[in-house]
Amino acid sequence: MPVEFISPYITNLLIFIGIYIILVVSLNLTLGYTGMLNLGHVALFAIGAYTSALLMTRLDFPFVIAFLAAGIFAGFFGYVLVLATKKLKGDYFALATLGFAFIVVNLLLNLQGLTHGPLGIPGIPKPSLFGLTIQSNFSYLIFVAIVAFVSVFIIYKIVKSPFGRILEATRDDEIGLRVLGKNTVKLKYKAMIISGFFAGIAGSLFAHYLSFIDPSSFHLSEIILVLTIVIVGGLASIKGSILASFVILLIPEVLRFLALPSSIIGPGRQIIYALILITILMYKPRGLFGRVDLE
Repeated sequence: MPVEFISPYITNLLIFIGIYIILVVSLNLTLGYTGMLNLGHVALFAIGAYTSALLMTRLDFPFVIAFLAAGIFAGFFGYVLVLATKKLKGDYFALATLGFAFIVVNLLLNLQGLTHGPLGIPGIPKPSLFGLTIQSNFSYLIFVAIVAFVSVFIIYKIVKSPFGRILEATRDDEIGLRVLGKNTVKLKYKAMIISGFFAGIAGSLFAHYLSFIDPSSFHLSEIILVLTIVIVGGLASIKGSILASFVILLIPEVLRFLALPSSIIGPGRQIIYALILITILMYKPRGLFGRVDLE
């Protein structure tokens, strides 16, 4: 690769890593700290991306409003998801959330009057803050880094607060917590709303960086990728989620430097994800920094 392309290439990777850190840490809030195997997290990511894109391209909303609306809409659908599945637990809850993800993707494909279906939404404008438009990738990297830092800091404060300890108690012994008079369903509502909000924020950053989104960006492979990062980093470990985001997203990039056909690179990445996951779970069942077992 020519030297002049190395810096933009690394900048591009770091932007995606920053976006995925927000997405993964927010999933760890529900999966690691609350014990909810939410396989619909990427659907909330998609809702945030489409909300922000549509508000700016169709209704000409300012970026700040579209950005916050992306988080609020995704958080609302996170609440709806728990409301619809509040009587389900474990594997049944996981399957229901996976079904929710498929429903969202199919709606994005078929509501062509709103989402343009498989054609996607082109021409998504770059963010504009205080009258300044973020045009260069380096400026966007700084913006993503700031949002990622603030997002992770807020989630860290949440999990270290008394509310966070109650979430962990919900994960470890939900029945015992109910005996003590705590409304565990209400706790799950709150956890999913917070998790969905930050997934929506990540979706907005994703949409405005690429300037184009379509339903193929939010398929099953993305669910597998995000879940792999959480498991490799370790459940209930924000540090692990951040480190695993770098590891999982950077290692497959080695394939770009090998003289391989493009038809092999895509499946090759999935094989690498699988090998990393299997190796980690064999030698460190809790992940790199996990504090609880994956059940």
